[in-house]
This record gives sequence, structure tokens and C-alpha cells, in this order.
Amino acid sequence: MFEKIDVNGSDAHPLYKFLTSEAPGIAGTEAIKWNFTKFLVDRNGKVLKRFAPDVKPQDMEKEIEAQLTVEVKA
Repeated sequence: MFEKIDVNGSDAHPLYKFLTSEAPGIAGTEAIKWNFTKFLVDRNGKVLKRFAPDVKPQDMEKEIEAQLTVEVKA
């Protein structure tokens, strides 16, 4: 993405509508509260997990590596 987009509200980009509906945040909220919210998505497009902005990429390493070994479903 190379332009500013909305991530919350009725004008939210379809990608973020999908991500937040598949992996709600705390208390079931779909809103993205701060920059750097991260989503782990498998090779088939299934949203596996949502990570808070304060989670560092290295703290997600094991979960990402686990997905790299999963075979793609046809």
C-alpha cells in the first residue's frame, strides 16, 4: 500500500475490515487503536492472530516460523 487509508470506521479499507473481523482485539473490539497492530495470516489467507502494537516482531518469531513449515492447502 502506497497511500494513506482508513483502518477504522465505515470508510475502512476492505483489507482492514477483513483482518479486524477475523481477529478482534481486546473485549471483541474490531477497531485498531494504534499504529503497528500486527496480524498473522497463514498461506491460505486465514487470519490466525492479532498482535498488539507493543509486541515486537522478534516476540512473534516462533509463531511465524511455525507457519512457514505448514503445507499449502490446494
